[in-house]
Amino acid sequence: MLWLLILGVVGMVFAPAMWLRPTARERRQGSLRQVAIEAGASVKLETPPLHGEIDKMAAYRWVYPSQRPGPRFVLVRTERASEALKSFDYDNGWRWRIQPLEPLPSVINARLSRLLTQLPEDACVIESSDKALTLWWEESLEADAFGSLAAPATALRDALQGRPDRPAANLPNSPP
Repeated sequence: MLWLLILGVVGMVFAPAMWLRPTARERRQGSLRQVAIEAGASVKLETPPLHGEIDKMAAYRWVYPSQRPGPRFVLVRTERASEALKSFDYDNGWRWRIQPLEPLPSVINARLSRLLTQLPEDACVIESSDKALTLWWEESLEADAFGSLAAPATALRDALQGRPDRPAANLPNSPP
C-alpha cells in the first residue's frame, strides 16, 4: 500500500511536467522558425489579411530596408479568395486582393510567379507593404526544406525593395 501511495505522489509530481513538454509538431515548428530567423526572416503569429479570419497564423516577414520601401499588394490563394477577385497570371491558383498601384516589371512578376509555384499548399497569403514582404501559412515544411522557400522569397524581397506605391514624401518617418 505504501508503494502505491509513493507511486501516486511521484506520478502527481511529474504529470504536469509531461503536459508541458512540446509536442512533435511544436518541436518541428520551433526548428522551422529558428531556420527562418537564421535565413533573415522574422516570425510572428498574427491574424492574416483574410476576410472574416480571426484565428492567428504564422507570418514570415522579409523586411525591406527603411530607405527602400516596397509596393503594397496582397495575393490570396484561390481556395481562400472570392471569385470576384482578379486572377494573378492567368489563374495559377492565386488572386489579387490588392494589386500594386504601379504594374510590376516582367522580371519581378516572373520572380513572384516562381515563388508562388514553390509555396506549399498551406500558404494562403503573400502580402507586401512598404515595410516587408510577408508569407502567411500553416508551417507545413520541415526545417531542412525551408531553404527552397527562403531563397526565392529573399530574391523577391530584394527585387521589390525601392518600388513604393507612394512617393517618399508621403511615407511615414521619411525625411522631408
